[in-house]
Amino acid sequence: MYLKKSKSVGASSPLNGIGKQDWDARRKRKVGEITQALSVTPVDVAALRRMAISEGGLLTDEIRCRVWPKLLNVNTDNLPEKPAEDIRENHKDYHQVLLDVRRSLRRFPPGMPDEQREGLQEELIDIILYVLDRNPQLHYYQGYHDIVVTFLLVLGERLATVLVEKLSTHHLRDFMDPTMDNTKHILNYLMPIIERVNPEVHDFMQQAEVGTIFALSWLITWFGHVLSDFRHVVRLYDFFLACHPLMPIYFAAVIVLHREEEVLDCECDMASVHHLLSQIPQDLPYETLISRAGDLFVQFPPSELAREAAQQHSQQTAASTFKDFELASAQQRPDSVLRRRRKDQAMAAQAQAQSQSQAMVAVRPRAKRLVRLAVMGLTVALGAAALAVVNTALEWAPKLDLQLFP
Repeated sequence: MYLKKSKSVGASSPLNGIGKQDWDARRKRKVGEITQALSVTPVDVAALRRMAISEGGLLTDEIRCRVWPKLLNVNTDNLPEKPAEDIRENHKDYHQVLLDVRRSLRRFPPGMPDEQREGLQEELIDIILYVLDRNPQLHYYQGYHDIVVTFLLVLGERLATVLVEKLSTHHLRDFMDPTMDNTKHILNYLMPIIERVNPEVHDFMQQAEVGTIFALSWLITWFGHVLSDFRHVVRLYDFFLACHPLMPIYFAAVIVLHREEEVLDCECDMASVHHLLSQIPQDLPYETLISRAGDLFVQFPPSELAREAAQQHSQQTAASTFKDFELASAQQRPDSVLRRRRKDQAMAAQAQAQSQSQAMVAVRPRAKRLVRLAVMGLTVALGAAALAVVNTALEWAPKLDLQLFP
């Protein structure tokens, strides 16, 4: 709405590899298919999802204004009015939101007049506080504004507000819990995906003890914070809005896999590998990576990876997990954070070994009840990812009895 509407899909365009005339014909056909899907009653959401995922995405912001609400099942007939002024005075997160928004200059188009940008920043603050005020179960996190500003720039304030609220209570809900435990759990899907595709890269990263903190900002901002070209950001948002809530972690995995040679040529130590991976190249082949992420999701669905992710989660959801993120947010060295966690885990494992026989005696009489509790607990903990995980929970829950309920 506020950006100049592009007539092409930018650097990630399928023009890379096909002729302009061919792409123009395919683009025209795609616009017609999207229009047809929007015109039927009920709207053909399945077709819109296919269009959003397929090469080129939704093509323009005008189309996104019509399709993104359908992908999120949002009714746009009664849009909210501008929030009252006193919401800023009374909301506990106002000052942090204000600081983050003031630091968000790079998220606005270069060359935008200061007066227009400042007006958009005020609207950005209003959207965030409106959603948080209406949903007190949600907790603001640094990086949330990077997602909200994308919706604001594409949709305008009123439409962005309702879509962001829906997104926050669904796709982003796990990031908006009081602690980072559920975010860490979602990050735990990254290494199992990499291991299945390229064990050599996985083993190298494990040996370097790099962990997954390098991908934290990718995940919680849907890559909005780390990509400089807005066209690439909205192309990814087309993809993510049309897919499973865990798709961003699959996309993170394919970025690492795409950089296989760089990773393996790097010094095998935590600081070097973390530095390499935390710097995303801006010339990635986005359409190729989107296609590959979709293929990996089908080949290795979340239900198949749930056991490994949950086992890591059960070992890392103590207070040290939150400290990792707390320290990382404070710009501490990631190598010292992760080495400290590794030392703490070794000490915890030694203590657990000493009491394992007693724990087994205590747990086994309650096995059936604990299996049910494990399934219920994971359903609550995983939020948006629960449906993918809970179908396989009974297979691995007995193994987690000792880990989840010592």
